[in-house]
Amino acid sequence: MDNASDHGVPTMNTVYRILVAAFVLASQPVCAEEVAAGALERLPVREVTVFKDGHAYVIHEGNLSVHADGAVRMDYLPNPILGAFWVYSTEARKPVRQVTASVQRVKIERTALTIPELISANVGADVTVQEITGKPYIGRIIGIPTRSSEELDRTSPPWSDPRLPERSSLVLIETRAGVLTVPMDRIQTVSFRNPPRSKAVQEEFRSQLTVSADGRKQGEKASIGLMYVQRGIRWIPSYRMDIDGNGTARVQLQATLINEMVDLKDATVHLVVGVPTFAFKDTIDPMALQRTFAQLSQYFRQDDRSGQILSNAVMTQTARMRELPSDADGRPGMPDVPEIAGDEKSEDLFVYRVANVTLKRGARMVVPVAEFTLPYEDIYTLTIGYGPPPEIHASLNTSQMAEISRMLAAPTVEHKLRLTNTSRFPLTTAPALVFINGKIQAQAMLTYTAVKARTDLPMTTAVDIRTSRSDTETARTPAALTVNDQKYGRTDILGKLTLTSYATKPVKIEVTRYVAGVVDTVGEEGKSVNVDIGDIDRIGAALPDWTRGFPWPWWWYRVNGLGRFTWTVTLEPGTSVDLTCRWRYFWQ
Repeated sequence: MDNASDHGVPTMNTVYRILVAAFVLASQPVCAEEVAAGALERLPVREVTVFKDGHAYVIHEGNLSVHADGAVRMDYLPNPILGAFWVYSTEARKPVRQVTASVQRVKIERTALTIPELISANVGADVTVQEITGKPYIGRIIGIPTRSSEELDRTSPPWSDPRLPERSSLVLIETRAGVLTVPMDRIQTVSFRNPPRSKAVQEEFRSQLTVSADGRKQGEKASIGLMYVQRGIRWIPSYRMDIDGNGTARVQLQATLINEMVDLKDATVHLVVGVPTFAFKDTIDPMALQRTFAQLSQYFRQDDRSGQILSNAVMTQTARMRELPSDADGRPGMPDVPEIAGDEKSEDLFVYRVANVTLKRGARMVVPVAEFTLPYEDIYTLTIGYGPPPEIHASLNTSQMAEISRMLAAPTVEHKLRLTNTSRFPLTTAPALVFINGKIQAQAMLTYTAVKARTDLPMTTAVDIRTSRSDTETARTPAALTVNDQKYGRTDILGKLTLTSYATKPVKIEVTRYVAGVVDTVGEEGKSVNVDIGDIDRIGAALPDWTRGFPWPWWWYRVNGLGRFTWTVTLEPGTSVDLTCRWRYFWQ
């Protein structure tokens, strides 16, 4: 576009172009810490141990390229819980020396989508520019004025955070008339003389993990492992039970995997029955380097009902488990399930192993886990809760009185399946669909049941069994008891339950009644037990809702207690039975 003088001395236009080129070159970001994004690698996930509360123990292993400084770099940093982050070498003679988590600038090459991005990608190209106003003109893209990261570091106050290069909104275009400074937003179209480059390079901050190890040279491959515990992968079990009506249940267990953490490809996944203790599960390890964390779905929130209801850590579940008699049958074998590579017990945790799992982050998967048969028994239960003592009546509101009336006036008999766990697996807490001869009957919550134990699975209300209840005061004795010079009256009560069966076959019914006071006698070969209110867990029943917030008087604990009566009866079709019990209550 210009020519040198006849004496070999550059013209003023040439000098100007040289100065402009030097300015543009000096303004381009140059940083010794820059790492091209394509040079970073990720370790594949080899193994994952998944817990039902949403935590996962993840193991990455693979070969990474060694850089000039003898280190390997990864751009994947997990968000592990405190103290559960470890990096290691799988080569015994080349151990890991140090691991650094840092934020560094990286160059990212992306497809140019706008005119400014195309101009940035094609510095040096000959173009025809059409601005919003005026005629088009021919020129060459010289560059975009840019303040480099180094310049910003030099001119910023001490201890300022690192900054990315600042690009001007101007572009320098060389024309015959000189170098124009053109605002990007004034350019309407750009015509390239030759096909333009479609990729633009930009800089951004990326968190990186740098692993330095002894004895490695540039170009070699280092075998590195990374393991951590993090919340983000969960498994939710569910059961299907097909009962044959003759005492045998065919049980199928499947697992729903929820992955909101990291891509899995041909990974081995261990599904754990049981919840370990993670003392620092709410504290993120400093190596995470994450300022903000991805919001997980409701399945990982501890305050959500679905986050806790399937946990085997709920202590109330253990009260529903019944021991298996010593003369139980042997354990049946389990049919082969191709997806399951094996299972094992590790201390207090039982583990199912699923091989070759491929699951993208954000995806869900259902896999069959186990199939086996269990013996069961049809059981009918009737439970009558505590009625309020006279001292509490004045403290009850209308809704509480209505609740108590419903509970005591019309107790119902519940049909349950009593399952005996003769398999090799513990039954984990999970929803269970029950089928009889292929027809769905009910869905209920199956609670944790150890091997050789029993559990009751609720089915439905037994409408063919009618019940009635009556309590009669048989005696009232003032000043019947003296404690610390305080006299207490005594009321003797006779309780009666009547059960009538309209079923077409014999039914076995287990009846439980709780009372407030001191148990006396029980008829019909029943059993009774009395405990202090502070030892209520011993008789396996929680206090009803009407006791919440009630200020029990101190003397109540001294003279009364909580009692339980139990009966087991078999009712033939069309027959009735009366169950009686007596207890006494002391009052002021």
